Amino acid sequence: MSGNKTFTMIKPDAVADGHSGAIIKMIEEAGFRIVSMKKTVLTPERAGQFYEVHKERPFYADLCKYMSSGPIVPMILEKENAVADFRTLIGATNPANAEEGTIRKLYARSIEANAIHGSDSDENAAIEGNFFFSATEQF
Repeated sequence: MSGNKTFTMIKPDAVADGHSGAIIKMIEEAGFRIVSMKKTVLTPERAGQFYEVHKERPFYADLCKYMSSGPIVPMILEKENAVADFRTLIGATNPANAEEGTIRKLYARSIEANAIHGSDSDENAAIEGNFFFSATEQF
């Protein structure tokens, strides 16, 4: 059975390009309720903690540098079948392969600066949401 919560964050490129409001509007119009949201900046160390699973991958250092390059907007979202529905809304990691009308097709700069993160499982959604939000910040 799928869960009803997922985690997302609008990445530094989309925030810098002024797309946060449009992306949030798309999320809400797709039927997601925003449980928690804030604007913050990751330090390189904190980005490294979040992306620890990729530590041995060749792109890890560049990913941490990119994710700490400017403000992000992390959110916990709620909707039935949240993870799968949200992954559909954001589109393929590579915006060139993303479906028309998806967030990445509309707002991503490249495969590296792809505008938005979306959890890939119910388990990761809980872990990632708890990384950014305390229990008292999750409404």
